[in-house]
Amino acid sequence: MFHHLIPIYDNEVENWCFEARLVRWLTFIWLSLGLVILFSASYPDSLTENGNGWYIFLRQVVWIYIGLMASKVVYRIPLKQILKYSPYIYGCVLVLVLATILGFGQEVNGAERWLNLGIVQIQPSELLKPLIVLQGAYVFATWNHKTWTFKGVWLVVFAMSLVAILIQPNLSTTALCGMTFWLIAVGSGVPVIQLFGVAVSGLVMALISIALNPYQMLRIASFRDPWSNLEGSGYQLAQSLIAIGSGRLSGVGFGMSQQKLFYLPFQDTDFIFAVFGEEFGFIGAIALMLFLATYATMGLIVVLKSSHPINKLVGLGVIVMLIGQSLINIGVAVGGLPTTGVPFPMLSYGGSSVLSSILLASLLMRVAIEVEPQEKIISDYNQQLSPKK
Repeated sequence: MFHHLIPIYDNEVENWCFEARLVRWLTFIWLSLGLVILFSASYPDSLTENGNGWYIFLRQVVWIYIGLMASKVVYRIPLKQILKYSPYIYGCVLVLVLATILGFGQEVNGAERWLNLGIVQIQPSELLKPLIVLQGAYVFATWNHKTWTFKGVWLVVFAMSLVAILIQPNLSTTALCGMTFWLIAVGSGVPVIQLFGVAVSGLVMALISIALNPYQMLRIASFRDPWSNLEGSGYQLAQSLIAIGSGRLSGVGFGMSQQKLFYLPFQDTDFIFAVFGEEFGFIGAIALMLFLATYATMGLIVVLKSSHPINKLVGLGVIVMLIGQSLINIGVAVGGLPTTGVPFPMLSYGGSSVLSSILLASLLMRVAIEVEPQEKIISDYNQQLSPKK
């Protein structure tokens, strides 16, 4: 009776190809794992701050439900149709990003990345990620067939997006989005000299940001030796390393993390992997890495099987966004990268983040749905080669 209200229920799935169904179930597993980890990481802080240990967990469930309902809309619409509207949606979300730096943003932890809409706060830069993948794939897939006016306009729009996110300031998200643009361009076959120019420009922007924001330079310096400033810039990373080290081989057990008890900052967002490492140990961390590798492998199989260049680049962009962001989050938690505010997709708490991640995954599902069966590809190819009567 109420099956239409359950986001994971969909009769159309039975007609999907194997890759599409597997990507869908891997996404559900990722979301489920995220809820389990988030419950453990957020319970003490939720109980203290809100008087309800389930507060953060339940809010995340609501956002996941919204994301799954939105994903049903996305993967049912052909990419060709989605791309007709994506430039306009991109423009609207970009306006929201610009609003955060024009006095309408709400400052949280020293950065104006959020907009207060009354009952909820949204982070527009997170919502821009699926649109970056879509529009980047379209622009670079058609690069050799467009005028320089078209190319110039979209390059300015992309640059404006990155600069706006950088000014918030949000260097890590800027780097991730810039890397996604660049790798999509690489995959499309854009000339090397142009790619080199873009890479140099991105590096210059990053250096300027670091020079203008002393805390970013402090983070870069402190991650090399967090123990030298335990009460200052090295505190977050030191507590993360203590948590991961305490997990040893098999972990201290689910829910038994000690560092999440008001020692480890941002334990349910930026440093959620540290809680996971403490509770599930080295074995759990390796299992999580293998899961990410499996997801990435399935995504690359979908990309390789896709016959349309835009679809290929959309799939590539999704993998770069989801897996790249996951690896950055892990790298920060283990001290391999400077401390940055990058959430773990589908694990970290955050409505905008989890909604963005689900939409990215639904785009990958759509690309997989549009993969033509091998028999049809061979048939079409033979038909093209056969002599005309």
